[in-house]
Amino acid sequence: MGNKNKTVSFRVNEDAFETLREIAEERDISLSAVFRDYVDMLVAHDGQVEVVPEHELPAESDDEPSFPPTVEVPKSFVREHERLELEAEHLREQLDEHKRYVDQLREQLEQDEEVIHLEDLDGERDEPYHLG
Repeated sequence: MGNKNKTVSFRVNEDAFETLREIAEERDISLSAVFRDYVDMLVAHDGQVEVVPEHELPAESDDEPSFPPTVEVPKSFVREHERLELEAEHLREQLDEHKRYVDQLREQLEQDEEVIHLEDLDGERDEPYHLG
């Protein structure tokens, strides 16, 4: 059987929430990712996790990766990502515009009392129409 994801929900006070949001922004990850990282760490260490202030952490050697991990990407990748985000935003705006137009047409159709459906016309004729 597959491992299903479960949702965990709980409340925190506003100050704690803002602090968690700042942590997420500093790490450039989502708020959910902060919690997933913490839960993964708790599970990996059987719930035995100690919080240590940064200034008390041992100095990092060159062979140990830093936390959070960092990756350098080419500027062209960043530019392409930004371009795609702008294009996606533009497409969402166009979609919203088309939805508004379709809604307007539907409203217009509902308001128009003189609507003739083509399938109704077909039923009124006794003989099929022949071109010729």
